[in-house]
Amino acid sequence: MSTSPHPEHRRTAIVTGAARGIGAAVAHRLAADGHRVAVLDLNEAACQSVADTIIEAGGTAHAVGADVSDETSVQKAVEQVNAALGAPVVLVNNAGVIRDNLLFKMSTGDWDTVMNVHLRGSFLMAREVQAYMTHSGFGRIINLSSVSALGNRGQANYAAAKAGLQGFTMSLALELGKDGVTANAIAPGFIETEMTAATAARIGMDFDEFKAKVAADIPVARVGVPDDIAHATSFLASEGAGFVSGQVLYVAGGPKV
Repeated sequence: MSTSPHPEHRRTAIVTGAARGIGAAVAHRLAADGHRVAVLDLNEAACQSVADTIIEAGGTAHAVGADVSDETSVQKAVEQVNAALGAPVVLVNNAGVIRDNLLFKMSTGDWDTVMNVHLRGSFLMAREVQAYMTHSGFGRIINLSSVSALGNRGQANYAAAKAGLQGFTMSLALELGKDGVTANAIAPGFIETEMTAATAARIGMDFDEFKAKVAADIPVARVGVPDDIAHATSFLASEGAGFVSGQVLYVAGGPKV
């Protein structure tokens, strides 16, 4: 039995940071749900491989290269998506970077880069697509926050950005709800990606050992994988999630032990 939505509920979605990891998994899941997916990342060539895989599986996808922190780039990207796939009414703000360091070692550039991609990028993307959503009377904005929003040593910039996304999400929910637009955030725990592998390398630990150490403190006794976030995104993007807005869903395997 197909899990795809009814044809009239198949819409155009944009997933940022979709060339790999969580973003790629979300793009694949939304395409499997029947949506037309714009696979957006800084590198269009990397996006294309994800889009090609979706198309080969019978889905509809379009690769878009854009810098989410640049206003003109975002405007052009959304125009391109509208022309290629139709009005974008599902937005997943997943693009992100890390520049971890202790506060006294953190440069202004490290702070600004993280803020620009996570917060400014989400703002620019949401502002650009909201007109399509309000015109359609339907919209789903899903912002990727993190458990680090609660604070994490060596991640003052990242934690501040992810906490800011939660406030941003709630404000969007209040502003746009009357137009049929919901806004929610997903806060992943430890997810097995290239980014977390890089963290293990930075601290000089084998990645498998690192994952085992982390899993020991997770109630479900495993680390997360990108598909865990994709499943949650699928629900929040669905027609049936229309009464869920302004929420932060922690997908972290349970509370900290």
